[in-house]
Order: sequence, then C-alpha cells, then structure tokens
Amino acid sequence: MNELDPEEKAILESFNQEEWRSDATPERLQVLQAYGQAALAKDKRITIRISSRDLEELQVKALEEGMPYQTLITSILHKYVSGRLIEG
Repeated sequence: MNELDPEEKAILESFNQEEWRSDATPERLQVLQAYGQAALAKDKRITIRISSRDLEELQVKALEEGMPYQTLITSILHKYVSGRLIEG
C-alpha cells in the first residue's frame, strides 16, 4: 500500500478521532440503502465467451483486489453501464 501524504494523514486522524458526522436524514439513508440493494441484486445469469488470456488477467486483477473474479467482472459491468467506469 502507498504511504499517505500529509493531507491524507490529517483526514485519517480526524476520522479516527470521530470528528466526522453524517448529515444524512433517515429518509435519505433509506433511499441510499435501496439504491445499494438494487445495484447489488444479482437476479440474472448470463454466459459469455472471452479469451483465455483476458480471463487469466481478470483473475489476477481479482486476486490483487481480494475478490472473486466474477465479482470483479460484475463490478466492471455495473460501473460501465452507470457511466462511472474510468480508464486509468
């Protein structure tokens, strides 16, 4: 893991001292929870064909992230369709 810069260290220290408070109302929290549940619902199964090389690279990336490769693929697809996939 990369070393934190001074600003990041200050934010982490502030968070650890419980100086951060949510301003979300209970109603807003319910809405956000519903969005999260909808985003994570896996109610359809698909079959795709990809190259062995791409699958192996996805599996390596998933190991680096500490998650199953199917979860990584689902995350990538969700980010793409929601317009949040950013190439880096």
